[in-house]
Amino acid sequence: MNKTIKKIAIVGPESTGKSTMSIALSKHYGVPWVPEYARYYCAALKQECNLQDEINMFHGQVALEESILATAQTDFIICDTTFLTVKIWSDEFFGETPQIVIDALTERPYDFYLLLDIDLPWQEDPLRDFPHMREHFMEIWHKELKALNANYVVVNGIENRLQNAVHTIDNFLMS
Repeated sequence: MNKTIKKIAIVGPESTGKSTMSIALSKHYGVPWVPEYARYYCAALKQECNLQDEINMFHGQVALEESILATAQTDFIICDTTFLTVKIWSDEFFGETPQIVIDALTERPYDFYLLLDIDLPWQEDPLRDFPHMREHFMEIWHKELKALNANYVVVNGIENRLQNAVHTIDNFLMS
């Protein structure tokens, strides 16, 4: 992995615009983006998700990220979520996080996180389940990012969300 390429992660609860934001930021800056592997994985599931599926999603997200980093010719990449999502979902629904994910949290850090706020209206999607738990998951994201001592900023706004994200990333890149 090329350590000179910074990783900027777009994270947050369901229906906060992470994928839309990641694609828009990738286009704005002309940098590669890492899609959310779990979206593809879950769309193909034929049964309820289990802890092994979470491990598989962890490996898939890491592999996608590594493949983008291996070919990137830019100073940074945009990551549509991170495997920290695996920890959050595993803890919430299975009461535990696989050790491989816990170990990777410190071994595979991200340089900067944009935590997208829950101020957007809920958008129905077959892969989204918890419109009534957005505040709960927002609190968990804050807790998890603080536990990692992560460099993060909350990005909000409906009409000016992208501009707020660009301004935040510009400030990070200039620091």
